[in-house]
Amino acid sequence: MSKKKQQKSRAVQAHEARTKQAIVAATALGAVVAGLGMAFGLGWLDRLRPARDAEHAAPDLAADAPTPGTTRAPDAFRPDPTAAVPASERDGLRPATGPAPTLSATRGEVANQTGAANG
Repeated sequence: MSKKKQQKSRAVQAHEARTKQAIVAATALGAVVAGLGMAFGLGWLDRLRPARDAEHAAPDLAADAPTPGTTRAPDAFRPDPTAAVPASERDGLRPATGPAPTLSATRGEVANQTGAANG
């Protein structure tokens, strides 16, 4: 065989080098994206996101308010704690009744396990 056939042309060698570089770059980029996705998914970067509170801010109750608690909602919008409860809502406001949950069984609940039938 001639020397030219044994050696790859410069163009083929350059193409193979670019292909390898592209594969390495794509793999590195994929690893970075996967790592960031995992970090966000596991909550490692939660402090970088703005807080989303379900509560509304109460600036009149803030510690640095001039006189905390003085600029509350008007009386017409405050609930009346002495108001009568309508009959339609009474059942929903009753306290829960029933046996309290416990970790120990009541006396006589567990069968005797030392009998002849248990070996």
